[in-house]
Amino acid sequence: MATSPVGGGPAPLDAGDAGGGGADRRWGAYGSAITRWESLTRPAPAPTDGAGRLRADFVEWMQGLDAGWVTATPGLGRPAQLTALGNGVVPQQASHALQLLAPPFPCCPRRADR
Repeated sequence: MATSPVGGGPAPLDAGDAGGGGADRRWGAYGSAITRWESLTRPAPAPTDGAGRLRADFVEWMQGLDAGWVTATPGLGRPAQLTALGNGVVPQQASHALQLLAPPFPCCPRRADR
């Protein structure tokens, strides 16, 4: 087991698990967040492949994208998929940003009405 840089405790490195089930054992300190996101989306795919590399379908799931939105693109290999996902916009964040930018805008308290 490796030490988690975030929680300070051990983080399980179980690359071979299939998605869903056993969230607390599989995800360690992130179990409740993973379970919550699974309840809003779909079961989480395994985060890494057999060689311990990050899986693009896991990143796709974390971003709330439909399964295959990026990973089912013909001719797009794993590195290109991860690049596309890393350079993409998370739909929920974009939606929230647009809501924050929507009028009416609050007036600046230092603005003098003329």
